[in-house]
Amino acid sequence: MNASAPVVNSYFERIDEHRYKPTAHVGGAWNTEEQHFSPLGGLITHAIDRHQAERPGAGMVMSRISFDILGRLALDECEVRVETVRPGRTIELVEATVLIAGRPVVRARAWFLAVLDTSAVAGGGAERLTPPDELAPWSMASVWPGGYIASLDARPLAPPQPGRATTWVSTGVELVAGERAGGVASFIALVDTANGIAVRQPPTAWMFPNVDLTIHLHRLPEGRWAGLDTTVVFGPTGQGITSTVLHDVAGPVGHAQQILTVRPLGD
Repeated sequence: MNASAPVVNSYFERIDEHRYKPTAHVGGAWNTEEQHFSPLGGLITHAIDRHQAERPGAGMVMSRISFDILGRLALDECEVRVETVRPGRTIELVEATVLIAGRPVVRARAWFLAVLDTSAVAGGGAERLTPPDELAPWSMASVWPGGYIASLDARPLAPPQPGRATTWVSTGVELVAGERAGGVASFIALVDTANGIAVRQPPTAWMFPNVDLTIHLHRLPEGRWAGLDTTVVFGPTGQGITSTVLHDVAGPVGHAQQILTVRPLGD
């Protein structure tokens, strides 16, 4: 696949019920011949949404999803398999596995909780961010290569600092060609970008890819923008953490955490 010449305006094209072909828009930042995890995370969520829609007792919402990245995300056809591992009327646990060339490369688990009216006691989140339409665009391609980064509209609230940035991101690229993705899947397709907006060290000298992503939501996100209020910490023994307060234009919606493997480039 030629990762420099996108031919469709989507991250994936459906092959059949479970298989998808990534487009060049999915090209990674650490390696442009691999998939950036952000759109793949959205695809997994989209597959889980489709699985849930086919089950009886709709009315629960995704409240947590965790992804473990098990291996190389080649820019090749992928298969997404979903199963319910803990069914219930008010709480369900769903698991998804992504396979490339027959090998598991990602496992995800999502908790769904029943919808109740708790508006009378809602509160406690962070302050709303300055809306994206009041901010100037920033070219993330000045820091990172790859088709995914090139597909983004990024708007920081202030110039990013080492280990600290607050940035809105959105995209005009469909998740799956010809399919309408839900709001949560479209939002999650942007969240893994957080590890690239507040770099502590130049990615030309240091590697700090994440091996997981865990997202907790206290409210379902709405709209096309994901606000990433991100802090990155490197420890002294090769580990790091990217922590993000997640926003939509109406305010905070949850939190994301990523564990990083930190090492000098070339190791």
